[in-house]
Amino acid sequence: MVTTIQYNEENYQIDLSKPMDISIPLKADKSNLTAWYVDVPKFEPVMENGFIGDVNQGGAVNFRNIYFNPHGNGTHTECVGHISKEKHTINQCLTEFFFLANVVSVVPEQNNDDSIITLEQIKDVWENNGAKAIVIRTLPNSSAKLSMQYSNTNPTFMDYKAVQFLIDSGVEHLLIDTPSVDREEDDGVLKAHHTFWEYPNNIQKQRTITELIFVPDTIVNGTYFLNIQIASFENDASPSKPLLYKIKA
Repeated sequence: MVTTIQYNEENYQIDLSKPMDISIPLKADKSNLTAWYVDVPKFEPVMENGFIGDVNQGGAVNFRNIYFNPHGNGTHTECVGHISKEKHTINQCLTEFFFLANVVSVVPEQNNDDSIITLEQIKDVWENNGAKAIVIRTLPNSSAKLSMQYSNTNPTFMDYKAVQFLIDSGVEHLLIDTPSVDREEDDGVLKAHHTFWEYPNNIQKQRTITELIFVPDTIVNGTYFLNIQIASFENDASPSKPLLYKIKA
């Protein structure tokens, strides 16, 4: 299913039948990743007034309530509403869904107990080719990221100067395989988030951050088309399903 996309006055071909999913699924068990001290998701059948929401328990249909936290249980896309006093929702802020994206790999620098993606590292891997999105894979990369329990581990984060460089380069969508672009404990400063959205002085509502992705090693560094899929939540963040498409030569 090949389609042609006109982007920045250039024509690109992608095969819509071959998406590469870089999201982490939500599961109702202890193998589901967690961050920010939240519990694993819960999928519970509705059992009320004689109704049984579980076919294996005699019900006609499976009909479950689902409890989870978008930020702490898996891949999610967030908007400026994550840090703003004003109410901004991802459903209202993200209104376009296809972007040219650069996939890059970075070995974070160690600074005492911190693991940091620096300005110099981002400058080294960024290609200024008109892409509006960057997909950051941290190295080493393993399937352990699919079930990590990140709370109180001080995961890798980004130097706000690297974030500033990216927005100066035209990036509007930042995707990363860590729980946050900011340090786990930073006294609520959230410098990278504030820098990215230019909050509160010059708010850029169209920009998004997607965290807790997983980019398999089979996806090589380079330029792709990115499709960010979200649920229509009127919330600062939604679980999301970012997809990459190879560009046909």
